[in-house]
Amino acid sequence: MLNCQKDAFLLPADSCYLNGAYMSPNLKRVEEAGLQSVKRKSNPSSISADDFFSPVKEVKSLFAELVAASSYERIAVMPSVSYGMATVAANAGLQAGDEILMIEEQFPSNVYCWQHHADRVGATIRMIKAPDSETRGEDWNASILDAINPRTRVVTLPIVHWSDGTRFDISKITHTAHEHDALVCIDGTQSIGALPFSIADTPVDALICASYKWLLGPYSLACSYFGDAFDEGTPIEFSWMNRLNSQDFTGLVDYQDAYKPKAHRYDMGQSSNFVNMPMLKEALTQLLIWTPEAIQNYCLAITKAPLENLSTAYTIENPLWRANHLFGIRLVDPTKMNSIKSLLQENSMSVSFRGDCIRIAPNIYNTKDEIEKLVGLLNQCVTT
Repeated sequence: MLNCQKDAFLLPADSCYLNGAYMSPNLKRVEEAGLQSVKRKSNPSSISADDFFSPVKEVKSLFAELVAASSYERIAVMPSVSYGMATVAANAGLQAGDEILMIEEQFPSNVYCWQHHADRVGATIRMIKAPDSETRGEDWNASILDAINPRTRVVTLPIVHWSDGTRFDISKITHTAHEHDALVCIDGTQSIGALPFSIADTPVDALICASYKWLLGPYSLACSYFGDAFDEGTPIEFSWMNRLNSQDFTGLVDYQDAYKPKAHRYDMGQSSNFVNMPMLKEALTQLLIWTPEAIQNYCLAITKAPLENLSTAYTIENPLWRANHLFGIRLVDPTKMNSIKSLLQENSMSVSFRGDCIRIAPNIYNTKDEIEKLVGLLNQCVTT
């Protein structure tokens, strides 16, 4: 069992940061890696040709280990989830009459590209709404499974919903989708790093994950897994670095039609990123030491008992159908929301408000005492 790791982070001693789904704080080792990398460019002669490629391979290898991918060659480095999803959509082979299945109120980075390509080829987006029921998470998952049909070409969704932490049974969804020859594309931004996930066990076709939340990395980087369905695809930009033999700087004008194998072809231009890449390497290295399973268990340990004392003026998803590191608390009487916002702000509690949810996102820098204080303040708001 992990102990609280707040000392490993750069958080004010008096802060109560329950907002990891918004952005992670820097690990001390990540900040130091960034500072040293910024300084390094002051002397460009210290940056060798190998530095364009070796650090990228290290980061890919670490992320591949984190998600149990078969090889680092299945991982691409990208700037964002929207970039990754655009790459998937452009190579999904959509045709007129195909259906793209997604969930209601999905984060827009995994919506706009599909709208564009659906309009372009005459495909249809089928949005599965969250049910208004007491067994919301379970019923929502059942609706997704029931909606997959022979016309389904792509199922694209997160592992947990970004606003309330509802968990989706990606294993069952992937199995059902593949029975219909549909691709499964996952946005892992709000789960990978804090929730165990194995591509070896759940062979999704693509997994895109921004680094600045639960991967504890810098902004403007994403790690993306691509399965063999995308091995012969076309990238959305044409970088010199993802072509064969690009390591040979003396032969760069011997223009090369062939790409590097597998997911390497989808790397963004300037993927070397001499500042951010060392930061992400440090973050992934630390996550593999702690492990997502231990982080998830830690979040359960600090939240389980306090949440049992939450007033009946609030509703929260059944623990079987939500994450421990990200969950939404809903008010039965939403007119109290502004009072809650003010009280939490007065007490230096950082959370997010998404739709009708108070979004709570703890990590291993938080404590049980902090969750108890949060629950106490929430209860205070509905009893005064």
